[in-house]
Amino acid sequence: MGEAAAPEEKEQAIKIRAKEPSKQNSGANPHQIISPHSSLQCVWHSDSRYLCLVVEVQESAVMESCNGNVFQLSVKQGEPTLVPPAEETEKGLYFLSNLDQNIAVIVRTIYCFKSDEIGNEKAWEVIRNALEKVLVHYYPLAGRLTISSEGKLIVDCNGEGAIFVEAEANCSMKEIGDITKPDPETLRKLVYDIPGAKNILEVPPLVAQVTKFKCGGFVLGLCMNHCMFDGIGAMEFVNSWGETARGLPIAVPPFLNRSLLKARNPPEIEHQHQEFAEIEDKSCISDIYNDELVYRSFCFDPEKLEKLKMKAMENGVLDKCTTFEVVSAFVWKARTEALGFLPDQKTKLLFAVDGRPKFNPPLPKGYFGNGIVLTNSICQAGELLEKPLSFAVGLVKNAIKMVTDSYMRSAIDYFEITRARPSLSSTLLITTWSRLSFHTTDFGWGEPVLSGPVALPEKEVTLFLSHGKERKA
Repeated sequence: MGEAAAPEEKEQAIKIRAKEPSKQNSGANPHQIISPHSSLQCVWHSDSRYLCLVVEVQESAVMESCNGNVFQLSVKQGEPTLVPPAEETEKGLYFLSNLDQNIAVIVRTIYCFKSDEIGNEKAWEVIRNALEKVLVHYYPLAGRLTISSEGKLIVDCNGEGAIFVEAEANCSMKEIGDITKPDPETLRKLVYDIPGAKNILEVPPLVAQVTKFKCGGFVLGLCMNHCMFDGIGAMEFVNSWGETARGLPIAVPPFLNRSLLKARNPPEIEHQHQEFAEIEDKSCISDIYNDELVYRSFCFDPEKLEKLKMKAMENGVLDKCTTFEVVSAFVWKARTEALGFLPDQKTKLLFAVDGRPKFNPPLPKGYFGNGIVLTNSICQAGELLEKPLSFAVGLVKNAIKMVTDSYMRSAIDYFEITRARPSLSSTLLITTWSRLSFHTTDFGWGEPVLSGPVALPEKEVTLFLSHGKERKA
């Protein structure tokens, strides 16, 4: 789930998907190992005091365990069941805003809970029962997506229920290894996919799978549609679910009225919205995506992040910059160079900004929906690469400053008039989970020892994560 760009001084993580390198390059640095025929994504890892590079072949269903042994994860899934709200809830059609319409992609995440002493015998029952109760508050998640008379996504709140699956794995949890170095084909076994689903309308807004492991631990795997909420909304839902499981009141009740973000009447486009612009692919970058791809993790400690900031400020153009700004600029430059963009090829940086505090008035606490707005910067590849890091950081800063109440209302109206969706042609799309507190979710077994995404939704996407005791994503 996308989260807004914001100042962030914690250790970061970026997930990277690239073309599989040769073995002799395994010790190279990012600029050496990424060929001009690579497609990027990135990870900062708090436990490392050095830059590390991880490669996992995406197509393989075999993972390397923490002790170096190779094994194949086997998960036995039970029959899916429907979990409706515990009480009667409101029925009818539920409005989704134009900000929701633009991000209708499936997001899969997993939460790993260690349970050596308590055991996992009641995990299925506790989590399922809590789901019934929390859906009373989040009843649109028990409905089904459909198309409105206006041709937009809308939720039919029919109370049918979320999908819940009980599963068992053939190993202990530690044999999965570090999920920040993922094999998506393997981790997908921990999330239930609806068989034969041809499109998002055939996938319920919420699908949950609880997989028990031989060690007593268990994994909660979620499949959720991004149109239902952004990262902050998803975090609040999962944490509310955990609070319900522990018999606690919900700390942040959902605010369900999305009509706050309806298009104006008449709609008015007040700004240039280049996030929707289609950029000509002069460098034939799209051809690279036909190759087999792998995921990569780049690990940086706080010292290296500080060095990046010093590098960006060394020419005196910038007085300060945030971790997000400098890492985004650095990755944008590195990816542009690695992919071999022609000098006159335009490249677009696209990322989400949290609009909740920027709307006038701000969105209410607990807003259930997407409050993020995409902003962008477009630059010729030659200029981006030739100029110092401070130049790219400045472009990121300007893109953030561009997001005002007027800009966001204009973006909502732009979709109302054009029904256009953001183009990813010659684009790097950055999404950051660095401020999302998924690691605080507690169903009664303590906080997850690991949590994070199963895979990235598109080849153009880079995901920033935080690691360590404070940020376990």
